[in-house]
Parts: sequence; C-alpha cells; structure tokens
Amino acid sequence: MGAGRAAAAGLALCLLAACESGPPELMNLRAGDGPDEFAILPPKALQLPPDVAALPPPTPGGTNLTDPNPRADAIVALGGNPDGGAAGDAGLINHTGRYGRAADIRATLAAEDFAFRDRNRGRVLERLFNKTVYFQAYQSQSLDQQAELRRWRARGVATPSAPPPKDNE
Repeated sequence: MGAGRAAAAGLALCLLAACESGPPELMNLRAGDGPDEFAILPPKALQLPPDVAALPPPTPGGTNLTDPNPRADAIVALGGNPDGGAAGDAGLINHTGRYGRAADIRATLAAEDFAFRDRNRGRVLERLFNKTVYFQAYQSQSLDQQAELRRWRARGVATPSAPPPKDNE
C-alpha cells in the first residue's frame, strides 16, 4: 500500500509541476488582451510650413503630415527612396544583395528552423504537458549580453544605448 501512495504522490507532483507558468507566455505577443505597446507611435513634431496656402486640403480619416510612417522612415535611414518603389531603390537593393540573395529564403529558413526544433523537442513529460523548450533548444545560439557589452567596452567602443558601466567594470 505504501508504494501505491508514493506513486500517486509522485504523479500528483508531476501534474503540479506541469501547471507552472512563466516566460513562454511572452513568446506570443498577440495572445494577450492588453494593449500593444508596439502599435503606439508618437506623432512627428508640428511645424509651420513656409506657405500655409500650399497645404493640401484635409482628408477626414486620411493621413496627416505629422503621422509617423516607420516603414518609410526606415527606408530613408537605409538610403532608399520611400516614394520610388523598387525602381527608385535599385541602389539599395543592389547593395543589400551584393553577397547574393535567395528568392526562397523565408521558406528555407522556416524549414531549417522546423527541422532544428524537431530535433530538440524536449523530454517526454515536456511534450506530454505541452511545455515549451524554446529557450532550452536555442541556448547554444544565445548571446551573453553582459559579456558582449564588457568585451566591447574593454576595446574602447562607445555603447551609448547600454546602461552606464558599474563601478566594478
């Protein structure tokens, strides 16, 4: 009778361990009902045009001169022309593809990633209780951010977007 109780206690412990929640919920940004922080973009600064009469007529529900356009801003930052389409960005496209480009890169990467995740599926209980092994599977490919920051700082490279160094660094 003692072995049966021990087995039942062990099974109950395994079931409780499977109920743990943690970081995997963050992997699916669309799963929550909360606000999407990435959808909130600050407007551009208001400016008085040199000729007020040259302003376009208002378009209800349309775009505004102060509306942010992250895609166009990124194209301009990379040296492209947001209004020219692919023809206006021939120089940018040629520069980014100077080492070659594959037309099916997305499908290739998706297939390779699927094969990698299939080889690193996790243990039986992780699969049985649908626990993610994402972080464990990609651990060998992750970057130690603090070690990399120390390495660059030791070489004298400015890191303005990183927190200031601590006294012991």
